[in-house]
Amino acid sequence: MKFQLFLTKHTNQITLVTGILIVLGMLSKYLLQFTLGYQVILAVASIIAVIPIAVRAWSALRNKVFSIELLVSIAVIGAFIIGEFNESAIVTFLFLFGSYLESKTLQKTRTAIKGFTDMSPTTATLVTDDGTEEVDVDDVDEGDVVLVKTGSQVPVDGIVVEGNGYLNEASITGEARQINKQLKDSVYSGTMVENGYLKIKATQVGDDTTFAKIIELVEEAQDTKSKAEKFIDRFAQYYTPAVLVLAVLVFAFSRDFRLAITVLVLGCPGALVIGAPVSNVAGIGNGAKRGILIKGGEVVDTFAKVDTLVFDKTGTLTEGNTAVTTMHTYTNNADNQLALAAAIEGVSDHPLGQAIVSYADQQSVGVAPVLDDTGTVKGQGICAQVGKQEVVIGNQKMLTAHNIKLNPTQLKDLNDLQAGGQSTVIMAVDGQVKLIFGIADTIRPGVKDSLAALKAQGIKKLVMLTGDNELTAQAVANELNLDEVHANLLPEEKVEYVKKLKAAGNTVAFIGDGINDSPSIANADIGIAMGSGTDVAIDTSDVVLMQSSFPTLVHAHGLTKKTVSNTRENIFIAIATVAFLLIGLIFGYIYMASGMFVHEASILVVIFNAMRLINFQTKFDKQQPTKTIQAATA
Repeated sequence: MKFQLFLTKHTNQITLVTGILIVLGMLSKYLLQFTLGYQVILAVASIIAVIPIAVRAWSALRNKVFSIELLVSIAVIGAFIIGEFNESAIVTFLFLFGSYLESKTLQKTRTAIKGFTDMSPTTATLVTDDGTEEVDVDDVDEGDVVLVKTGSQVPVDGIVVEGNGYLNEASITGEARQINKQLKDSVYSGTMVENGYLKIKATQVGDDTTFAKIIELVEEAQDTKSKAEKFIDRFAQYYTPAVLVLAVLVFAFSRDFRLAITVLVLGCPGALVIGAPVSNVAGIGNGAKRGILIKGGEVVDTFAKVDTLVFDKTGTLTEGNTAVTTMHTYTNNADNQLALAAAIEGVSDHPLGQAIVSYADQQSVGVAPVLDDTGTVKGQGICAQVGKQEVVIGNQKMLTAHNIKLNPTQLKDLNDLQAGGQSTVIMAVDGQVKLIFGIADTIRPGVKDSLAALKAQGIKKLVMLTGDNELTAQAVANELNLDEVHANLLPEEKVEYVKKLKAAGNTVAFIGDGINDSPSIANADIGIAMGSGTDVAIDTSDVVLMQSSFPTLVHAHGLTKKTVSNTRENIFIAIATVAFLLIGLIFGYIYMASGMFVHEASILVVIFNAMRLINFQTKFDKQQPTKTIQAATA
């Protein structure tokens, strides 16, 4: 074992020595005309080079695996038997040099993981009774408070208990922009405080943090095999022994030992074995760099075949936060009336009321009036006394209860808002309607364009399933040009609809928030969570979009299709190379050394082809601002 580790550690030096000996051997033959010296030098070069190859072959054989190294080792022994020391030296050198180049280029396909690992926080400033103390991040426990200053990394997942600052969350979401964090806001390990300071109470530490889970997830994903990889693994188990048998048959019928040995060299399936995994590693790494976590090669394969996308509405297609979209005014002092409405709704925690309060804050309407008295009417709204004015604010039932009527203009405005799927709140002062609010859950930015891009990429059907009312759901569906919409659904009814789509022969991806929609996510062919790293999102889904943005969904779908296409290209290159070598051998144009050169070249070709995925962008991506972890860490 120690010897094997020694050889692995010094393989590059062995390759260099072999190359130098080959050059010296050639100089000895062609400049000094010293044939014996030439043969001795190349024999020594062959022996030095074949040792690490033979050790790896023996290690594989002990595990009942017929490896490429076994074919090369047998070929070198055969070359020694027939006295072709130049062939054996060149073959072993090319094999070692090819392995070196292969390992170097493969490292580039894992740059996303290395980038993540390099960004892992290692220390934390722990707040103690005596002040602060610098500790290892593994020594922080749940409930501890840590201090994070400008330019430092957040070492834990937690809640802000003091301070104010702007965080760059690119390590979590892939989006390089600053987000303001204040008291009671959640923060994630691995993010960077760009400005300000925060004291954070740890809720998750060590391997339980979102950042650690992301690293673990992507590393596991890169090791999870696709169907193509699994097939090639099974194929390779029989292919290598088959090549050995073929070489024996060639010798048995031709009595040409050199030809049999050459068959062994040409039969090395290197490009075929490496072609599929390197594509998946590069594709998954591309996604990780952009905050898209794809759980393995099999997910890549299935997602590429998806033809039906099913969406939850609230928190997925929409922001998940109610907001005032329209305000009709029937007064000359709209700002004062809005301030009055906000003051009254400020005593309530109803989502519609909070939307009005937020809207008034955005409009900067000034000082709120003093309320003398308020009373809530369940299912209707709020009554208030403001000085001598009697104010009611709520729904139509509230107006009816107070004998307040809408004039034709107001009634039309109200009907138009409701027909558009918006919730409505009406405010009347002393029996006269002053304001009508249209409140809705706003659609996420860029959703409509993203859905169109998904259609262009091959998605055939877009379906929305929601528990909201029919009018609201239909309004969203109409705006986004969805193919189907089904409203008033319970979670179990969404699951049944997903199963129905699958039974009809569709390959279905369900996109939800990863919490309420977990059953549907789990039952779809591909479950996609729109979420900033929630535990349920990571655990339940096949794909997690850390940015919760639809442009990343477009990229994820396009990336999986391109990765599958790239894998097929690599398999074609590998098979074409073997065919080329066999034809060249039959017609006498390919020999042992030249065959090994072509073989190693084909491995590099499939690696370089896969590396194109590292910087892959869809057409839609090129129209969007560049927001990646690379930008954040540049």
